[in-house]
Amino acid sequence: MRKKLAQILIVDDQEEILFSAKMILKKHFETIFTTNNPKKIISLLSENEINVVLLDMNYRIGFEDGREGIHWLKEIKTLSPQTIVILMTAFGKIETAVEGIKIGAFDYVLKPWHNEKLLETIDKAVAESRKNSKKPVIEKTEKRYFVGTSQKIKQAYSIAERVAKTDANVLILGENGTGKYVFAEFIHQHSERKNQPFVHVDLGSLSDNLFESELFGYAKGAFTDAKIDTPGRFEMASGGTIFLDEIGNIPLHLQAKLLHVLQTKTVTRLGESKPRPLNVRIISATNSDIKAEVKNKTFREDLLYRINTMEIHLPSLRERKDDIVPMANFILDQIAEKYNHGPEASEWQFEQNASPYLEKYPWKGNVREMENKIERALILADNNTISVHDLDILDFEDVQENDENPLSEMEKTAIEKALFKHHGNISKTAEELGLSRAALYRRIEKYDLKNT
Repeated sequence: MRKKLAQILIVDDQEEILFSAKMILKKHFETIFTTNNPKKIISLLSENEINVVLLDMNYRIGFEDGREGIHWLKEIKTLSPQTIVILMTAFGKIETAVEGIKIGAFDYVLKPWHNEKLLETIDKAVAESRKNSKKPVIEKTEKRYFVGTSQKIKQAYSIAERVAKTDANVLILGENGTGKYVFAEFIHQHSERKNQPFVHVDLGSLSDNLFESELFGYAKGAFTDAKIDTPGRFEMASGGTIFLDEIGNIPLHLQAKLLHVLQTKTVTRLGESKPRPLNVRIISATNSDIKAEVKNKTFREDLLYRINTMEIHLPSLRERKDDIVPMANFILDQIAEKYNHGPEASEWQFEQNASPYLEKYPWKGNVREMENKIERALILADNNTISVHDLDILDFEDVQENDENPLSEMEKTAIEKALFKHHGNISKTAEELGLSRAALYRRIEKYDLKNT
């Protein structure tokens, strides 16, 4: 049997998994790389034209939530967007796998796998990789950004447009989920550096012992696993922008190291003594009260001065209620385009009575929560109209309603119809309405529907 011309990388912390997967795949594909250390992914991608990465989602005992796999998936998509990634996990947590697919994974397989299923998935991924390599280079279309009409957000974007034309360091403040990453990307895309790298670093997820090697890079032999010279994130962003997300989470003893890089505009790899010059724009973000941290001596005042030449605050959705419905429609259009290729993408809409529910819901997770709920609703919806039940925005404590409220009447009617449809079956009714059984029981009691 002739082997297919493809380079496959398998990443897993268990040697027996690497061995077994390699034995299966090497019969069908030309080149198989394996590593039990995900940190080697960067060097393997830079030295080889990897078509497909088979990526485990967990690497440390006791950490089985798949977050490490998500982290490395993002790294691969940043460093080598054309490489196809298949996630691999023994725990079968569908939520994490779906999250990975949303971010850009091609598919996932569960361990222990069926050999035929594994080969079929890899075959499809290789075919997709070949399609990617044949795609002509086209000019990127300009990314669309939703601004809105509230005064606070318009002011924030107005400042962003002006500061983008400079190389001034920017500090973005705002609650979780307000869109700090998108805002930083907006600044980059409207700057002279837009054709250069935009490198995102989640400082909150970096452990103390990885901080220097990830940000500053390392020389071969600097530590046990340092097999080759490896650039850090600052060097990867050369000529472009580095986005230091959750900068308020850096421990005090590491802040001095970051401050030195910002002051000298140089970086020194671990294991080297000669500093390397940097040409990079710094954008930082945090959801913490960083000025209070300075006052409490948990964040260096001199570092704050370095990162906030321009400080911009992003308002929460609670501060821009008039933007909630237009934003929901904007997000729905984008997600529909993501899942549909054709004219049907523009046909998705919210049901007519959804607007008051969208406006009344507290959106504690801000834009990120809205994106999550709309994407989930689109996946689960039976047709191209998304209901408030699909959105799962009925069950929250912040709304105090009474029987004169039209929202209460609509909800009561919906519950009555669902109960009648399912002959009083609580489980089926709750599932259709997108409620927990406990939440449904509370509403049945509230609207006195016990005898329905």
